[in-house]
Amino acid sequence: MLQLFKMAFRDLGRNRRRSFFSALAVSVGLAILMLMAAVVNGEMGSAIQGAIILETGHIQVRAASYDENKSSLKWQDLVENPNQIAAQIAALPQVKIATPRLFASGFISAGNQSAGARIYGIDPASAANDPYRLGIISGSYLTADDNGGLLIGKPIAEKLHLKAGDNVSLSVNTTNGDVAEQTFVVRGIYSTNTYGFDSATIFLPLAKAQAITQTQNHASTIFVLLKDTSYTDAVASALKGSSLEVLTWKDLNPLILDWETQANSYISILYLIILAIAASVIINTLIMSVYERTREIGILSAIGMRGGRIMSLFLVESALLAVGGVIMGVILGLLSNYLFNIHGFYIGNMGLTGFMVSDTIFAKLTVNDTINLSIVTFIVTILAGLYPAIMASRMQPVEALRAEK
Repeated sequence: MLQLFKMAFRDLGRNRRRSFFSALAVSVGLAILMLMAAVVNGEMGSAIQGAIILETGHIQVRAASYDENKSSLKWQDLVENPNQIAAQIAALPQVKIATPRLFASGFISAGNQSAGARIYGIDPASAANDPYRLGIISGSYLTADDNGGLLIGKPIAEKLHLKAGDNVSLSVNTTNGDVAEQTFVVRGIYSTNTYGFDSATIFLPLAKAQAITQTQNHASTIFVLLKDTSYTDAVASALKGSSLEVLTWKDLNPLILDWETQANSYISILYLIILAIAASVIINTLIMSVYERTREIGILSAIGMRGGRIMSLFLVESALLAVGGVIMGVILGLLSNYLFNIHGFYIGNMGLTGFMVSDTIFAKLTVNDTINLSIVTFIVTILAGLYPAIMASRMQPVEALRAEK
């Protein structure tokens, strides 16, 4: 076997430039695969994490009759005594935060301009609302007893030409189907760097939201964040003994999960295309090597080297190209991911609805993806050398010796 490696290394060294560029093709293919996998992981991870933190939580506990698409405010569709229930849920060891939230629909007006909005009634002191508090870019955050202030997202502020301290008119649906209108002061403008969320969400203190919608001591849901996502099913099972409906982040984000499945299917097709291109380069390189060394192969056959050993020789050459390509590919892949993540890839508003896609995508390369893609690339490169190896092993000594006469 050692002799085969020496011969294969020598044969590849005959045309170093061609061998280098063949290995480079494999490495570039692997680097592209690593970057693609990292970008998909980063985007999907960002969408799921964004949805959990900003909108759905790990778990929501709410009335079974509640319809989130209609933001129902009927008392029978809401959670009664939400603060008490939230405190009970927060007492579970796996729970990080449990806080009530009230959702209502309406629109905000300033001058002759207006915009539709989803109103969130929140407990400003809850750590679950830190993304909005830390996202304040102008003005100040809310307090629990603020009866005349609200928070708006940066896109709404830009659309309505608002700044902190301006007065706006907020119209909100109430529990009896009427519309309540009141003038508020823009306490602050926030940004979570998620256009789909920021462009439609306005925050009020929970007490004020309950007062204006006439839903005193009721909330739409209990928003629950866990210490670890892996606790989701266990906590959900523990809570399902109550009369309220318990939904996990998977139940609340079906579009994200469907999109992830489809994205993985499409990305697999792209993987195959890229690997096929890299494999074709290896096949071409080894076939050229077979034709250039036809007389040599004939001599090896004539002195007793069997076809299986000749085939092994070309497979070893393929393996050496694969090893070199994979090593360079991992280096290029790590470098490309590092450069990609310096500033990320800004996508801004892509008009996507139904899930929280960050304005900027960052790549997230995992050890498993790196190892798996490297192994797949290595195997494909070896298989690419199979046809030239078989072709060389089947050459007849007499015909091979005549080929270059």
